[in-house]
Amino acid sequence: MTGVGAGPARGVDGGLTSYGDVGFSRFLRRAFLASAGFDTEDLDRPVIGIANTSSDYTTCHREMPQLVEAARRGVLEAGGLPFVFPTTSLPEILLSPTSMLFRNLMAMETEELIRAQPMDGVVLLGGCDKTVPAQIMAAVSADVPAVEVVAGPMLTSSWRGQRLGACTDCRGMWARHRAGELDEADVADVGTALATTGGTCMVMGTASTMACLAEAMGLSPAGSATAPAATGDRLRAGVRAGRLAMRAVESDLRPSRLLSEASVTNAVTVLLAIGGSTNAVIHLLAIARRAGLDLTLDDIDRIARRVPLLVDCKPSGSAYLEDLHRAGGVPVLMKTLEPLLDRSARVIEGGTLGDRLDSVAPAPAWQTTIRPLDEPLGPPGALAVLRGNLAPDGAVIKVSAATPRLTRHEGPAVVFESPDDVAARIDDPALDITPDSVLVLRNAGPVASGMPEAGSFPVPKRLAERGVRDMVRVSDARMSGTSYGTVVLHVAPESAVGGPLALVRDGDPIRLDAGRGELSLLVPDEELERRRAAWTPPPSPSRGWRLLHARHVQQASLGADFDSLGPAPRAPGTGRSE
Repeated sequence: MTGVGAGPARGVDGGLTSYGDVGFSRFLRRAFLASAGFDTEDLDRPVIGIANTSSDYTTCHREMPQLVEAARRGVLEAGGLPFVFPTTSLPEILLSPTSMLFRNLMAMETEELIRAQPMDGVVLLGGCDKTVPAQIMAAVSADVPAVEVVAGPMLTSSWRGQRLGACTDCRGMWARHRAGELDEADVADVGTALATTGGTCMVMGTASTMACLAEAMGLSPAGSATAPAATGDRLRAGVRAGRLAMRAVESDLRPSRLLSEASVTNAVTVLLAIGGSTNAVIHLLAIARRAGLDLTLDDIDRIARRVPLLVDCKPSGSAYLEDLHRAGGVPVLMKTLEPLLDRSARVIEGGTLGDRLDSVAPAPAWQTTIRPLDEPLGPPGALAVLRGNLAPDGAVIKVSAATPRLTRHEGPAVVFESPDDVAARIDDPALDITPDSVLVLRNAGPVASGMPEAGSFPVPKRLAERGVRDMVRVSDARMSGTSYGTVVLHVAPESAVGGPLALVRDGDPIRLDAGRGELSLLVPDEELERRRAAWTPPPSPSRGWRLLHARHVQQASLGADFDSLGPAPRAPGTGRSE
């Protein structure tokens, strides 16, 4: 690579600022970089961007500054020049109304920063739920060599002798509080023991699920998904990511050359084996669409019917991410799943999944977190896709976290118009709700409100106090991957665009049969047509991002990405998006 006025547009000379004078653009850029202490030897190296999602609002990323330094060290050791840059950070707990409303915004911003700033490759540091899918979506669209590294899970704690971890246990303890088993002092005390270190939720929530899937797709270093945030293993993963980013630049190993139908199918297989978050269904659909790969809800359902639940981890099991890490993490899990995987899928190390698995020993005999294929924790079908006149374009249910007797159920609807309506009325003693009722939430889909994690709303307090722990709930919302219960989600089309959910009335019988993949509203078609004629859509947002989101977001069955963000055209001769 050469200096001012000539040479290939790589390193700091790539993507020049437009002044109408290429030589001046290079000269000015290097002049200002000199003020930051860079010399010619520095500036002739390949540039690796390091996307930093540190934020005081994103407590899960508390250890991110150390991970940034680890990735920087890996880039330097491999001969590159690291440039750290900030991006949007999406805290799951401290955003209103939901981080999902901003996933596509973060994906767009990250994509544009990768394309607009000079970088030959990028290390993407994410973790909290929507940051990782947003970064992968961005990397696929920008199509420069990219390595994903996650913040890693928290370590577990304990309260009164009980091992605890966010956030399945958060929900369990809050349910006990609502049922009158824990008083205000108890619930305040346990609140200090649920999340005691930096890192993401240490159960198989969305953050842990997406970390596992990024590794399964070959986009993250082998063994990096499960290392706790506070450990040296996590920092070593950051260093490896920096080195791998340089290797990927040298071999031009871009996402378009990594991702394939094989790698996405492998990710779905891992999703089912870990009892992963239902949110991953939406994210995988969006990632596959951006990559130009054919993945549908029917494909996910087909894979679900042949892959058993292997990983003992809350909420589908009883253990935590640190237990999965000690058992060998995703490499040992995929070794166990090897007969069900496509070994030809490529990985960020430069070879194939088969190359990775050839160096992995089988699951050690002493561990019980990763079960063998012939002795699984649960049967195939940890997730199920539902269809019927209430969900013509599909819905999903996490069967592995549901109450078995309720996965085949028929009962009368009790309808809530929004998450706020749930909060206002769910505990109203005058509300006609029994344990057999089907609780219906609408106006919580992608268009209506960005699809909040409101689908696992609570059982009415008066029923909880009688020992009722679960009821069938149906909505166009999402739920946290840490949640549990018989919760039907992602009903499509959503109610805000006139989907059948908008037509449900109190008392209407609803039938759920997860085994048969059915979700039906048992109301005559003629009556539904009368209701449809009288239906009016809810008001739309009036300005800004929410207006753009409502106009352009697609339904959950298509990944809830923007209609304008399909597969990006590639610049001639480069493979890089224009």
